[in-house]
Amino acid sequence: MHVVLAGGGSAGHISPALALAAALRRTDPEVGLTFLGTEEGLEARLIPAAGYDLALIPRVPLPRELTPRLLTVPGRLAGAVRASAAVLERTGAQVVVGLGGYVAMPAYLAARRMKLPVVVHEQNARPGIANRFAARFVTSEVAVSFPATPLRHAKFVGLPIRREIAALDRFALRAEARAAFGLDPDRPTLLVTGGSQGAQRINQAVSQAAPALAAAGVQVLHATGSRNTVEMPPASPGDPPYVVVSYIERMDLAYAAADLAVGRAGANTVTELAAVGLPAVFVPYAVGNGEQRLNAQPVVDAGGGLLVDDAALTPDWVREHVVGLATDPARLTAMAKVAQDLMPADADERLAEMVRAAAAGSQGSTGKNAGKVGR
Repeated sequence: MHVVLAGGGSAGHISPALALAAALRRTDPEVGLTFLGTEEGLEARLIPAAGYDLALIPRVPLPRELTPRLLTVPGRLAGAVRASAAVLERTGAQVVVGLGGYVAMPAYLAARRMKLPVVVHEQNARPGIANRFAARFVTSEVAVSFPATPLRHAKFVGLPIRREIAALDRFALRAEARAAFGLDPDRPTLLVTGGSQGAQRINQAVSQAAPALAAAGVQVLHATGSRNTVEMPPASPGDPPYVVVSYIERMDLAYAAADLAVGRAGANTVTELAAVGLPAVFVPYAVGNGEQRLNAQPVVDAGGGLLVDDAALTPDWVREHVVGLATDPARLTAMAKVAQDLMPADADERLAEMVRAAAAGSQGSTGKNAGKVGR
């Protein structure tokens, strides 16, 4: 079996694709896996580093406004479709998995032309253009990460996440995790992160509330992002640790160390926090089409997290809402249970089974690529 995975541009598309690939390879070490990507996307670095084959196709962004650049889209898209079809032909692909992003649309069109089965997975609660298009012509179920995602044939399977996160036992790893970051083993712990790039609003609001957190006995692990720094208020002798790092490589340890998190509401963040049972304060990114608020809403509605607008997150808000929550173990335990029950931790296996079923169905197809197998 050979699978072509199309989902790139951002970590939100790449991370679930890598989790799916790992799940497919656990079941069948000989499965052929090829990723479609562009030279400009993060996949150009992340996919080869993970040990997978990456085939590059032209990038075709769709302008969000009426500009002369719209006139160039059809020709550029046709070129990307031809390049995608060449990859499908070369690899003998039996199924295409689309996870959204710039490379998904050309892959969908190429697969449709070649009569190959397509498995669609949508990361966000508000679907992207490519997946909305694909959901109109696929006959199989469309996998979605969040309940009530408005797509035809939608089937809630969850978002594939890394095994070390999905299988994490936070409490078994807690002592090791806190020691790794130089934290006190027994104090309530707040994790602050705005993703790999960081979030200036979150950085400023939490760091400026550091004295109130310290007075309540709360220690902090704060990942500022690679492009950001924070100016900390003066600390008093005996204050709990406030550990500032630019990036956290071992997020499993960060989750294990924490009792509560403050962060954005990207699909991956929401799913990972819920899956490991870590209550969170979600601060949706203010730019975009509002998908981050929708991502967090099911967890918040169920009682597993809090939601605050980016503009409303101030040091005063942190002092009023975060300090009390971080020091309320009974409430945190209840929130953790609700969140963990909501988001499946085995989405990678569920999606892998859909892919295997689609590939098995293609064996009897009369399509051009039917029956071809490649590595």
